[in-house]
Amino acid sequence: MRELLPGPLRYSDLKASLPGVASNLLAERLRTMEETGVVERVLGDAGVLYGLTRWGRELKEPMEALGRWGIPLLTTGRGDDEFRPRWLTLALPAILNGRTAAPSVEVGFEVEGLLIVLRIDEDGPSARIGDDHRPETVLAAEADTVVGLVAGTLTVDQALDAGELRGDAAHFGERS
Repeated sequence: MRELLPGPLRYSDLKASLPGVASNLLAERLRTMEETGVVERVLGDAGVLYGLTRWGRELKEPMEALGRWGIPLLTTGRGDDEFRPRWLTLALPAILNGRTAAPSVEVGFEVEGLLIVLRIDEDGPSARIGDDHRPETVLAAEADTVVGLVAGTLTVDQALDAGELRGDAAHFGERS
């Protein structure tokens, strides 16, 4: 479920994102989730994709709540824990829960070659995997730096020193 919340994946990408899971077990779990109406197969440009149904996407809110609960652990760094950059699409809105902005603000974070677009508007925060639309301001940095900046355990200056900025630093808020 965690792998599919950010968006649909091909079977091979899903398998690659779950190291150690046997192919037959993954196929069985996908089949079961498909039968229960949580997952569906859709045809995309890249072939068959597995994605969450409307009902499956309702897990986003409880997953974000769990992420908010774990923020103290997130901000200490990942250590040896497994990590995928796409998981930031769940973590960043969870950390920023309740924050709004008018006018809206949109920035990008490039982590391990993947662009995560964070938008905060009058409805609150949202994050998605970048597509053809690239924000004017993008910070390329390690995941721990991105989480530290968003959670407030790193200042803007510290985060900028640890990464590579393209665009206007003012989009990240006050500098120290």
